[in-house]
Amino acid sequence: MRIIAGVDEVGRGPLAGPVVAAAVILPKDHTIEGLRDSKKISKKRRESLFPLIYEQAIDIGTGEVDVKTIDKINIREATFKAMKMALDDLSTIPDRALIDGHPLNDQSIPNEGIIGGDDKVDSIKAASIIAKVTRDRIMKEYSIIFPEYGFENHSGYGTKIHIEALEKYRATPIHRRSFKPVKNLMPTFKWLVDHDRISWMGKKLAALHLKKSGMSVMDLDWEGISNNSIDIVAKDNDHLIFVDVNTYYKNQDDLKKDNEVDRLKKTMLPAMNLYLSDKLAVSNFRIDSISVILSSNNPEILHNKDIKID
Repeated sequence: MRIIAGVDEVGRGPLAGPVVAAAVILPKDHTIEGLRDSKKISKKRRESLFPLIYEQAIDIGTGEVDVKTIDKINIREATFKAMKMALDDLSTIPDRALIDGHPLNDQSIPNEGIIGGDDKVDSIKAASIIAKVTRDRIMKEYSIIFPEYGFENHSGYGTKIHIEALEKYRATPIHRRSFKPVKNLMPTFKWLVDHDRISWMGKKLAALHLKKSGMSVMDLDWEGISNNSIDIVAKDNDHLIFVDVNTYYKNQDDLKKDNEVDRLKKTMLPAMNLYLSDKLAVSNFRIDSISVILSSNNPEILHNKDIKID
């Protein structure tokens, strides 16, 4: 029996976030009903089909290309790269791949492009759904770090609400700088200072650092009582991480000289105890601090882990 993989991608058009592709190998006798191009079915229907595809598929691979790569190689090449990554992610090597749209060059697996394949071939339809749901979930995770932009609703596409947020808050590190209007709405140091957003940007960069390190960001600016708050709450496996963030402009000359432990006892400890009081099952946690130094080049992140404040 020849093994055929269907491949599709999602995320060509958005102004923010990665492009995601999936490769799906379905058995000929699968019983999944209602497979269609992911764009032509509701979010609720995609979410219900997602686990069914994983249950019945012989194998599923995914590929994700980030915004830096998109800006470097262009979105067309990024989609091809994501699809190749999805095929490489398969544990089962297919005899042939059916690609929605155009065939892949420089690919060891023989493949064929099928225009409108996500409406014709079940494995491509399934790949379209896996890629779409996977990407939507990624953007929902980013919405915790960037709640101002509504990523959980539009997944980075250029909706009216998204454009208005871009104009008000400027672009984030997960926006595609090579896309209009993003490249005309990049934040400058002057803009951050004038709009009192140095600390605001620092917390988002710190949260991205945690996410890139494999942690899940749970809350940003969690407020307790009496003006006590937690800059970031993250999760690393079964550990909760409470993060204090300090942001500095251009250099480290202004790094806080006060006693960090005393400061955390005053500012974070009361809020942390309140946060934990609602989560009685949580016993593993730690306190980290992150210093973000903004500069004309890439920001510098100094991550101090497991601070003891008792």
